[in-house]
Amino acid sequence: MSDLDSQVPYWDAAAATKTFTHPLHLSWLDGISRHAAILDYGCGYGRVMEELEQHGFDNLTGADISPGMIKRARYLHPTMRFAALDAPPLSPYPDAGFDAVLLFAVLTCVPGDEAQRRLIAELNRILKPGGILYISDLLLQDDESNRSRYSRYAHHYGAYGVFETGDGAVCRHHSREWLSTLLTGFETVDTRTITVATMNGHESAGIQILARKPTVT
Repeated sequence: MSDLDSQVPYWDAAAATKTFTHPLHLSWLDGISRHAAILDYGCGYGRVMEELEQHGFDNLTGADISPGMIKRARYLHPTMRFAALDAPPLSPYPDAGFDAVLLFAVLTCVPGDEAQRRLIAELNRILKPGGILYISDLLLQDDESNRSRYSRYAHHYGAYGVFETGDGAVCRHHSREWLSTLLTGFETVDTRTITVATMNGHESAGIQILARKPTVT
């Protein structure tokens, strides 16, 4: 199974209980029309979409690989559009169909390099030229506990920063260098460092990246 597929049973089981906390930096979206087509990929139970709607955005789509998360999202937000998807390719969505894509705490759930590359390539495909990709995720932590578990699982998963949580998830924390490499096809507009509570309640260093798909000339 792919990195994404193998996580589905975990996220279905966690759908009713997990709370996500990555903050939405709304000023990064000031230049976007309130009618812009926005995809929240890995939308979970629709938390970020609800915040976007409260600020006037009215063309929102949420997608997640977890049917359990989508079920919760539809219950909480019955008037919004949600879709349960397989791992990429994102076949329901045409080329250049979105003005913006949000990817909040998703890369941390995709352990493998190649699976991350496939995901970013698909998001690039469905973005319009000049469209934005807004990523929020977790950096490598520098405390002893995290360094120890990164080292413990590095050989097994083939990447430093991948680890297993006590409740059964496989997660990944990222170096800035890797994220920069992953976004080679995009123009970085801005970055910000954040402190975020993880889904299991620990404070961690995170990063938000605003990137733009180059305009085809």
